Amino acid sequence: MPKMKTNRSAAKRFTSNGAGKFKRRRQNLRHILTKKSAKRKRRLGQGAMVDDSNLAAVRRLLPYG
Repeated sequence: MPKMKTNRSAAKRFTSNGAGKFKRRRQNLRHILTKKSAKRKRRLGQGAMVDDSNLAAVRRLLPYG
């Protein structure tokens, strides 16, 4: 049986933790920052965990994660 391939774009976006869950970055912090409040931008800069409803899809993309 050949090795499974990791989706390289997903590997750059998600990192796994010890519990088998995945950490991700938040969206909406790349451009048009002038109309966003400082509080909102601070919150967007923090990481977040992948929701349980999407966890199976991320695991399929990262079989060794």
